[in-house]
Amino acid sequence: MTAPLRIGFIPLVDAAALIVAVDKGFAAAEGLEVELVREVSWSNVRDKLNIGLFDAAHLLAPVAIASSLGLGHVKVPIAAPFNLGVNGNAITVSPALHAALMAEIDGDRSDPLVTAKALARVVANRRKAGADPLTFGMTFPFSTHNYQLRFWMAAAGVDPDEDVRLVVLPPPYMVDSLANGHVDAFCVGAPWNSVAVDLGIGHILHFVSDILVHAAEKVLAVRQVWADKHPDVVAALVRAAVKAAEFIEDPANRTEAASILAQPERIGVDAEVIQRTLTGRLKVSPDGSFRESGRYLLVGREGAGRPDPVQAAWLYAQMVRWGQTALSPEALKTAMGVFRPDLYDAAVGRRGDGQASTFSAFAGPPFDPQDVGGYLSSFEVGRRVF
Repeated sequence: MTAPLRIGFIPLVDAAALIVAVDKGFAAAEGLEVELVREVSWSNVRDKLNIGLFDAAHLLAPVAIASSLGLGHVKVPIAAPFNLGVNGNAITVSPALHAALMAEIDGDRSDPLVTAKALARVVANRRKAGADPLTFGMTFPFSTHNYQLRFWMAAAGVDPDEDVRLVVLPPPYMVDSLANGHVDAFCVGAPWNSVAVDLGIGHILHFVSDILVHAAEKVLAVRQVWADKHPDVVAALVRAAVKAAEFIEDPANRTEAASILAQPERIGVDAEVIQRTLTGRLKVSPDGSFRESGRYLLVGREGAGRPDPVQAAWLYAQMVRWGQTALSPEALKTAMGVFRPDLYDAAVGRRGDGQASTFSAFAGPPFDPQDVGGYLSSFEVGRRVF
């Protein structure tokens, strides 16, 4: 291509493969000239991708599906040939809500079902006292954060549409909103959970990997018509992202990767905070408590980069469960078709290494993409449309 590629991103650690691909020279080695454009909100990224101001984007996986289905915006088919991140989100709560939850805990506080039941008791207590509903921040209606919060709450009978308030906030605004008391908790990607803890205004309650073992989070997204016109560019982008992911996941490179990501025009927070994310060892409480998880954020390990259509099917099922769309075989097929392992395989010349086409969660039955209706019927809380 004669003009540089313009790729939009949000300042989050799961944009790492894109940022490192450009700043470390992996994209240039593939013959690509790339301009990375930092954005604040997912709606900006989506809209600029859809109308062609961006050639590609760091995008919420559900937004790619929603755009392809014409939900919440114009219909623009999207192809996702690479997963930029698996997992990586966390639920962070204010000190006041943390204290209220811990006062109601009955069991292992690391168990999301135990904390969800504690939340149900806190919600009931507040209702009895005439207090306002708790407010939870999430990044977008069509977001993993929205669905992960809802999945967790609903497992204990908390109706996220009736018992609490869910509000949309851009990721960089989450911390200030918690500090100002506008929200009682939020679900967001790194590094913003850690920033809240470091400021003494938040406790990380759960990593998303506690709730969903292997959850597709962000994708490298391109318009389908653009991908059809530029297959060699798409393949080169995928290869550059794969090489960057491998670089990031090498422990010997974590310090350098964190330094690259910390730059003001990239994520713009302290490199030490980003390095915690990359190593999976996070401070979870203002008292200095740490928790370590090898699954906190997967960038290149366990086949994380290769798109899995089963993940897309589960995300579509959440859209149905919460009344964002009706269930149809055609829509399910479209949703699964957004995740393109074929493009990934063609780019790298091999199949994914070890990624299983399954979906495992802390509650509910096993997910079967061939029986989405049956899966959703097992849940008591939801706004599913059949």
